[in-house]
Amino acid sequence: MALPPYNALFICTGNSARSILAEAILNHLGQGRFRAWSAGSHPKGTVHPLALERLERMHIPTAGLRSKSWEEFARPDAPALHFVFTVCDQAAGEACPVWPGQPMTAHWGMPDPAAARGTLGDQEKAFLDTAITVKRRLELLLALPMDALDRMALQSRLKDIGTH
Repeated sequence: MALPPYNALFICTGNSARSILAEAILNHLGQGRFRAWSAGSHPKGTVHPLALERLERMHIPTAGLRSKSWEEFARPDAPALHFVFTVCDQAAGEACPVWPGQPMTAHWGMPDPAAARGTLGDQEKAFLDTAITVKRRLELLLALPMDALDRMALQSRLKDIGTH
């Protein structure tokens, strides 16, 4: 009998780039083992076009991706979360909502590709670099023996992944 999927939420301030990439990539790589969402403390309201372009180049579906508030996931009718990851430095320092069910949390900070300046090529490279970092971290997450680790060991491994 298959286990129900683990639910993961990726948080960033604007929810337009890093957290969106993480949501889409984990939903793609997780193949039903994980369900991922993303949200922001101060969502921009739109997904950055270069995030969508990068995902499309990786052949990862983008349908349904949207910039949204983390408040959607603190409501009583929200999905029960197993993991909450902050992917930007600002969100890591903010007072997060209390997540029902006490999910494990980890900070996986990385530079904001939406803040990249220069030519379009420079900006596209920033999104590529971020997507590569996100994908590597998610591959490490997916390789963890979830059912063989106790909560403290799993929490330690999740924090370690954020330093890679």
